[in-house]
Amino acid sequence: MSSSKEKRVPQDRPSPDNHRPSAGVTVANVVRGGLMGLAETVPGVSGGTVALVTGIYSRLIASAKHLTDVPRAVVLRSDWRAQIRQVDWWLLIPVAIGMLIAVFSIAGVMETFVTEQPVYSKALFMGMIAASVAIPFLEVRPGDLDGGGAKGRAAAVFAMMAVAVFVLTSLPRSEIADPPLVLVFCAAAVAVCALVLPGVSGSFFLLVVGIYAPTMAAVDDRDLQYLSVFALGALLGIVTFVRVLEWLLEHHHTTAMIAAAGLLLGSLRALWPWQTDEGGLMGVGDDWPGALGLFVLGAVVVGLVALVQHKVYSTDAEASVTATP
Repeated sequence: MSSSKEKRVPQDRPSPDNHRPSAGVTVANVVRGGLMGLAETVPGVSGGTVALVTGIYSRLIASAKHLTDVPRAVVLRSDWRAQIRQVDWWLLIPVAIGMLIAVFSIAGVMETFVTEQPVYSKALFMGMIAASVAIPFLEVRPGDLDGGGAKGRAAAVFAMMAVAVFVLTSLPRSEIADPPLVLVFCAAAVAVCALVLPGVSGSFFLLVVGIYAPTMAAVDDRDLQYLSVFALGALLGIVTFVRVLEWLLEHHHTTAMIAAAGLLLGSLRALWPWQTDEGGLMGVGDDWPGALGLFVLGAVVVGLVALVQHKVYSTDAEASVTATP
């Protein structure tokens, strides 16, 4: 008989046996991956935010950590097969497929939308991110902020993360027509870290260092040399960073969630619809009615996704409890 006081497991943690999901869940994971890929093509929007909103964030980070442990296990001649078994392949593969489909099919369209409709695109994405700020707070476990100045420390972390991203997104932007491959490699190593950080946009970092447009063009044109160098840099970045993030989620989950909320709040600066070409803030323009409508639409979409996700997990949890002998 299970105890009524057993430790609560976060909603997005995988079951211990990583059992094969239904076809519907697999399709949903492909869609989640597609949304993450779409987000990563938009400056100011993070794929990590999508993973957080759709409830797969912790599972993705845990699986990525086990995957990056495989080469280390091979070198040390330890049980690398155990690391392979710990990877949630039923989640990772569909998400990866969805991301690849989205990036290679939508990159050109998204670049056009972002560059030709800056006010409306930013307003839409700003609404989505604004609504997402609340999501990490829903992951804070009951009692984690009780006593010992925990709430004060959480507020300090929240504020520091928000200010840090606000400053980052205030940096002037430029564009490099033909970036050197060394810059592409280094920029990819940093930008891919934003893939797993809610609120930090890898595309926006590429925009700041001046290689956003060349990267999107390389994806659209299937420039294999450029993409290979970018992929190697991204691999280096993800291997070195994901271990730290997984440790934080495991040992300081609440602090990590509070920090994620701060990152999301600070990233709103990048998505203010009325900006100069260099990123300076401007006053509200005459096209504000359309921008406001898209802002509301973006917020509603995220709210609906979060609501559906909550209901799905609640249903799965009830079914799991019912099936437990």
